[in-house]
Amino acid sequence: MNLDEDSGTTVVHHFDNTRPGRSWRSILIGLPLATADAAHQRIGKAVGLAVFASDALSSTAYGPQEMMVALVAAGAVGLNLAPTLVLGIIGLLVILTLSYEQTIHAYPGGGGAYIVARDNLGELPAQTAGAALLTDYILTVSVSTSSGVAQIVSAWPFLYEYRVWIAVACVLLIMIINLRGVKESGLTFAIPTYFFLIMMVLTLLVAFFRYATGTLGVVVNPPTDMLRETGPITIFLILKAFANGTTALTGVEAVSNGIPNFKQPAQARAKKVLALLAVVALIMFGGTAYLATIYHAVPNPDETIIAQIASQVFGDGIMFYMVQISTALILILAANTAYTDFPLLLSILAKDGFAPRQFNRRGNRLSFSNGIELLALLAGILVILFEGETHLLLPLYAVGVFAAFTLSQSGMLVRWFRLKTPGWRHKAFINGFGAFMTLVTVVVIGATKFLHGAWIIFVAVPILIYLMLKIKRHYEKVAEQLTLSVDEVEIECSNYVVSHKHVIVPIDTLNKASLRALHYAMEISDAQSVIAFHISVDEERSEKVRQKWEQFCFDVPLVIKQSPYRDIVGPLLRFIESEEHASGPNDTITIIMPQFVVSEWWQNLLHNQTAFFIRYRLLQDPRIALVSVPYVLAS
Repeated sequence: MNLDEDSGTTVVHHFDNTRPGRSWRSILIGLPLATADAAHQRIGKAVGLAVFASDALSSTAYGPQEMMVALVAAGAVGLNLAPTLVLGIIGLLVILTLSYEQTIHAYPGGGGAYIVARDNLGELPAQTAGAALLTDYILTVSVSTSSGVAQIVSAWPFLYEYRVWIAVACVLLIMIINLRGVKESGLTFAIPTYFFLIMMVLTLLVAFFRYATGTLGVVVNPPTDMLRETGPITIFLILKAFANGTTALTGVEAVSNGIPNFKQPAQARAKKVLALLAVVALIMFGGTAYLATIYHAVPNPDETIIAQIASQVFGDGIMFYMVQISTALILILAANTAYTDFPLLLSILAKDGFAPRQFNRRGNRLSFSNGIELLALLAGILVILFEGETHLLLPLYAVGVFAAFTLSQSGMLVRWFRLKTPGWRHKAFINGFGAFMTLVTVVVIGATKFLHGAWIIFVAVPILIYLMLKIKRHYEKVAEQLTLSVDEVEIECSNYVVSHKHVIVPIDTLNKASLRALHYAMEISDAQSVIAFHISVDEERSEKVRQKWEQFCFDVPLVIKQSPYRDIVGPLLRFIESEEHASGPNDTITIIMPQFVVSEWWQNLLHNQTAFFIRYRLLQDPRIALVSVPYVLAS
């Protein structure tokens, strides 16, 4: 027991290095990792490209096709506009890449559009960016798994009636792999990602070689009814095709959101991965779209554009099926990008008080497991509601991400005008032009897809913003009522009845609720028999508790037990059984649990239910008498 003689208070530090035992959860996702292992769970450039590029790469599998689906409304003449639109989309990709490179440089802590908007545009734009990105990540999982299953069903039609449950199974499988941690999930998904990349590059090289040598064929038996000129080429048609094609750009923002997942120097690695992602996406999207034009590939409900190209390049052999398998895998694994960024963004929102605080807690494998599980739940519900039909989900797609693009670039523009750092005019021009282009794209996507389902996003995002602000106000009200001052400590602790019992008061943080519990403990026992017990799973948080304890000069000693595996009950039970505690084997130990009580039932969902699980574990020990001391919050 170490005494802090300078302050006159007692603060005891212990280190509990006991690893939790095996359970069904550890068998499924692996044994818990110590908090100190967090730095070793970060990823490098090769794995980072696989993790963050899967969404962008998968978009090349359906982006060109969605663009051509819109153009074919004008028949063969409409398809001739494809190369021009492709150049426009590639130009937008370059602008977004340059813009997000600046975002990575300015905000190395991650968070992307939400952090940029929060620091430069204010609370409401920040929540709009956060809500837009969250909905986009949910849709990314739903769309990618549904698209991948559609590829599988195309090869094996007898699976069609099971497509929804296959997609849900894929959502759950990716969830389980991600619960094992960012590093392990990245290594697992790197192989299929690079497999797709190799197969597509090989397809492009062979295709262009055949084109250069004059051995180029064309698609056999195209759907001629779709090639008839069925309508005029209008501005609306062009804008709709452009909007469909921009789905290929989703995923560009992922790197800036997930910077903390990279090894140090994380900022430099993130910039390199972003540049590689942009180059790969440019080659894949541009090459696929151009090949579709020269091979006369036509959108066909029975055969994708990539399948038509691969069939002409490799024939009906093993290479064709390898392209199909790799495409199906990358479409499904595109969900992995969302599983990486959604929990991280949700944890930042939770830290700022705009989401339930449970989402800022790391799980056994150091991932934000609560966010991962929530993403799987919501995406699975969407897949079931829309019956795994990609064409029903796609109209909802890209609206959110381009809204976040716009807010991010606008925020960076405001930042450069505010700071006026060297070269700010050049940077402001890039972000300003990027904001204008993405705003135009949002308007186009919203106008062309509104009646086809995009209206759902325009309803869902405001509802989500309202919930975020409601949660924030609740946390602020709770903090206001629980904040503790030195004067209140002196008043509350001046009158207590001395008796002799072994009493332990678990404390997560010092506030009015914990003070009330301490006051009660000193009423039923003397200060020498009372111990305040804090389990440290976050050094920064524990240091604040220690500092406050010294500031308030309690007569009760504070024991701080470090728990690297984030076990919050085991260290307390082991402390009671050890020689460090004065109790004997036949003594009764009173555990006094501080608990604040909210006025509305739904507000319980916004707070950790840790106390419930602690009570369940403690009540199994016959030596322990458990007492809850409520602190009722005003409505």
